[in-house]
Amino acid sequence: MIHLVSLVIVMMVVVVVVPHHLGGGPALAAITDGGFQHLNVQESITGFEIQPSEMMGPHQFSKTDYNEGDSVWRLKLLHRDVISTANFSSQRHRFDERLKRDARRVASLTRRLTRAGYRVEDFGSGIVSGMDEGSWEYLVQIGVGSPPRNQYMVIDSGSDIVWVQCQPCQQCYKQSDPVFNPADSVSFAGVACDSAICGQLENAGCHAGRCRYEVSYGDGSYTKGTVALETLTFERTTVRNVAIGCGHRNHGLFFGAAGLLGLGGGSMSFVGQLGGQMGGAFGYCLVSRGTDSSGSLVFGRSSMPTGAAWVPLLRNPRAPSFYYVGLTGLGVGGTRVPLSEDVFQLTTSGDGGVVMDTGTAVTRLSKPAYEALRDAFVAGTVNLPTATGPSLFDTCYDLSGFESVRVPTVSFYFSGGAILTIPARNYLIPVDGMGKFCFAFAPSAYGLSIIGNIQQEGIQISFDAANGFVGFGPNTC
Repeated sequence: MIHLVSLVIVMMVVVVVVPHHLGGGPALAAITDGGFQHLNVQESITGFEIQPSEMMGPHQFSKTDYNEGDSVWRLKLLHRDVISTANFSSQRHRFDERLKRDARRVASLTRRLTRAGYRVEDFGSGIVSGMDEGSWEYLVQIGVGSPPRNQYMVIDSGSDIVWVQCQPCQQCYKQSDPVFNPADSVSFAGVACDSAICGQLENAGCHAGRCRYEVSYGDGSYTKGTVALETLTFERTTVRNVAIGCGHRNHGLFFGAAGLLGLGGGSMSFVGQLGGQMGGAFGYCLVSRGTDSSGSLVFGRSSMPTGAAWVPLLRNPRAPSFYYVGLTGLGVGGTRVPLSEDVFQLTTSGDGGVVMDTGTAVTRLSKPAYEALRDAFVAGTVNLPTATGPSLFDTCYDLSGFESVRVPTVSFYFSGGAILTIPARNYLIPVDGMGKFCFAFAPSAYGLSIIGNIQQEGIQISFDAANGFVGFGPNTC
């Protein structure tokens, strides 16, 4: 693995090794009442109904917090609705568009991660975007170049590249910030065709002695340009010699963001390029629905919390960018749902398994697991009036006449004994702003399961990629 990044911080970096705890207690237990918890219906609807005009302006989130005395740097994490100016006729319209993006994201991952859609060219390329077909939800603002120019960047836990749209812009989609101009940056350095970086890119080309890349997607979206080394700035932290894609020809539904900050498990991702300098550690708290609030993205070994429940990460050689976890079971109402032992198994050939993904919204479970989870939940909600919801969901309720409802808990059981009981608002969600709520899980067409961002919202999640663990909790955010 080649680490090309140099890191300059205003004070000495102290590396702290945090021990991993794999105890059997809950990683982050919601407040429960004998296997049940209460969902505040009106509070959930209020968060769902926030209008773009009521949101805080995006440029109020440009600062990075730097913790004196340690090596942690923290960025504000925003939902896409903060910078999107798309007009929606209703809250249901906005939600339906989110589900459409989600369906495209899941279809893309399924093609890449299942044997049915596997193609060699889908892997191995050092530049892979999780933004294909507009399937992105969360972003941060960082400085690109010297002097730094603020750019909104999508975060994607399944991508291994940092890339931005670049001048001269032969073809660019609309973004909220001015398109980055390499000519204005004294730190921009093109990568030669015979460089080690260019050699890592399976789809690399050469023009006038410079390394070029090209990434295409099934829907016709693409990014094309040159590979370069550039400086990224996070307030008081400067990261030099980051290998980035500088896209001169870009097409697709990437509205608003300037590019992508890949956080995947490969060597070309931002985390991979930092290597040992930040201990291969990062974490995030995804902002909960209601876009007047912000989440966080943190880097550095000192960001690893004590008291979290640590779950081993699994590696799929066929898809090294993705973070697989050992999910062993599901629970409803404090009782484990009967499931086959191999329902979530990642096979030696790379099929099946469970991926944690920031780009997918609704958690997808293999069909037998989903049906068992749904049936157990329905059995615990027989007193709630049912309703018809969007086609993705087959279990919905009319809660328009309720202030709060008592619903069974939902839990994930992981290898090593950790149990994650998620808040009720992370699995029973409003879909129209009028009191209709749906059970936010769906069946997967293949054996692949995906833990989506709705289920991750508001939970402190930490990746110790260097040692192969993901931590849940101990705090909410």
